[in-house]
Amino acid sequence: MALALLGLGALAGCGSDAQGPGAEPGGALRIEASFYPLQWMAEQVGGDLVSVANLTPPGAEPHDLELSARDVASLADADLVVYLSGFQPAVDEAIGSAGARSFDVADAAELDLQLEGDGGSGTDPHFWLDPTRLADVADAVAGALADQDPEHAGTYRANAEALAAELADLDGAFERGLADCESTDLVTSHEAFGYLARRYGFEQVGISGLTPEEEPSAADLARVTEFVKDRDVQTIYFETLISPAVAKTVARETGARVDVLDPIEGLSEASAGDDYLQVMQANLANLRTGQSCP
Repeated sequence: MALALLGLGALAGCGSDAQGPGAEPGGALRIEASFYPLQWMAEQVGGDLVSVANLTPPGAEPHDLELSARDVASLADADLVVYLSGFQPAVDEAIGSAGARSFDVADAAELDLQLEGDGGSGTDPHFWLDPTRLADVADAVAGALADQDPEHAGTYRANAEALAAELADLDGAFERGLADCESTDLVTSHEAFGYLARRYGFEQVGISGLTPEEEPSAADLARVTEFVKDRDVQTIYFETLISPAVAKTVARETGARVDVLDPIEGLSEASAGDDYLQVMQANLANLRTGQSCP
């Protein structure tokens, strides 16, 4: 009996060791990302050393996220929660109540774009639509992962550098592709594209504000309709995760066409690609057509 108990103890000890960072199986760092762009970025930086879960289900609007008791418990058990403060109030609250180990990307993203006006007001959180900002955040997340797993710090840094190179290529493609567009007026169903607009020389005009569920008023619709007519805007952009009805209403009133510009807050069956890079390339193609770029 003593030998049997000793054997069981040894097995239990082996099982416990297998959960440490870098051990296999199950030894990868458990990362919880609050929505898709952070999930994708953490996967690129962490590689095989991490297992990344997305708190926001596929096809769901991240602004509307509600967390179950099980979701909150998973935050407490995670090695690291990667999130953007202020973007998803339910996540902010859950991290505080669960006492989760977390990394807020807001400082690295340098959220400095303030939107004021009839279409909404507040700080634009959609930094990932500027690839250079996403690269900065990836570098910061590499540091956060290294703090949790110092043994593999060099790997995280190298992965972040490789991702930065990919994002620099993407940024260059956008700069070249959007350099000489006939129209620089970017009319969107929701004001999610401020960083993209500023990076590539557009002026964003949103029908609704920062929150996509916000119903535009009659005054908002009239304002944007007049702008589209006055500026001879040819394309109104709508999104994959929310109804295109508002964009189509303005298009009918003005004779403009509609097309997709994806804020990549999440992927769905309607997404024009399987990951961030592919959807951004689709956005570039649609912008080149919609803004009449040679």
